[in-house]
Amino acid sequence: MARVPTIVLGGTGLVAGELLRLIAAHPQLELAGILSDGSPGASVAAAFPHLAATYPDTLFQSQAQIAALVRRERTAAIFGAAPHGVSAALIDSLLTVAEQSGHAPRVVDISADFRYATAAEYQAVYQHPHGAPARLGQFSCAVPEHLASIRTPHAAHPGCFATAILLAAVPLLALDLIEPQLFVSAVTGSSGSGRKPTEGTHHPTRHSDLYAYNPLAHRHAAEVAACARAAAGVQAQFAFVPHSGPFARGIHATVQAVLKQPVERALLLARLREYYGHSPFVTVSEDPPRLKEIVASNYARLGVASDGRTVAVMSVLDNLNKGAAGGAMQWMNRLLGFPQDTGLTAPAAGWT
Repeated sequence: MARVPTIVLGGTGLVAGELLRLIAAHPQLELAGILSDGSPGASVAAAFPHLAATYPDTLFQSQAQIAALVRRERTAAIFGAAPHGVSAALIDSLLTVAEQSGHAPRVVDISADFRYATAAEYQAVYQHPHGAPARLGQFSCAVPEHLASIRTPHAAHPGCFATAILLAAVPLLALDLIEPQLFVSAVTGSSGSGRKPTEGTHHPTRHSDLYAYNPLAHRHAAEVAACARAAAGVQAQFAFVPHSGPFARGIHATVQAVLKQPVERALLLARLREYYGHSPFVTVSEDPPRLKEIVASNYARLGVASDGRTVAVMSVLDNLNKGAAGGAMQWMNRLLGFPQDTGLTAPAAGWT
């Protein structure tokens, strides 16, 4: 089978780099182009030295070059890793080019631009108009494990924090085990803040430190509630306190809620394991999960604690992989008809 030409939108960003790493190991995808309007013609190997052996001569391309590629290729896989507020208009323009050429690429967007069902919901959170409101109905947004079938041609992957929280929360809500008021404390690594150093997010600032930011006011809380409602059919409230952690990769989230009825921990473990019984990437462990068990992989691990009245589910995943590029690859596999774990079964790095 010929490999599917694959396009990455996102330039030199960390998620784009992770996508390139995953594409290199995918047996059915082949990189056809990577967009960087800011530095077309620059070397990909210079931006991502760890990928130099795989992409020694690959150059970033302009939007016009990427559009020409979309116009030429009848089938293509497009990953959107551009910033929110930019991604929607960019994807819209490329889909328009494809439609005019009679082509039907598949798109998975990793930005926030297609995570809400309406332009009004998006604008309420991000305080600017949506870049392609007419395209919203063409995207489904969910963690891959929470949507059994997808009826739209394209998909949007929730944010990394949202993915970690939803993996823990959705089964509790869907199985009607908890009251719909959840309390979340989560810690993310410095790579979650992107490549450009900023005050408060630069790794030297975070090193040997731990602090909350935007407590009870983080914009992903609304996204989590929307995705939970779609996946579990429950309108729930999420009180979310995010933290900046002194490590580069990974998210550790603790989700707590009041049980509707007393439930023993053993039964909670069994219910969550049954819920994720068909997932190749989500496991429920006997012991509290640790970041080193999943970092640099597409795997996520959950742990459960309960005192009979309150349940706490601990969730760990890699923010660049399962929370972004790897989760998007799962979606692309499904959109193209491949097994969802294709190219994603490499184990965690362990000692990072």
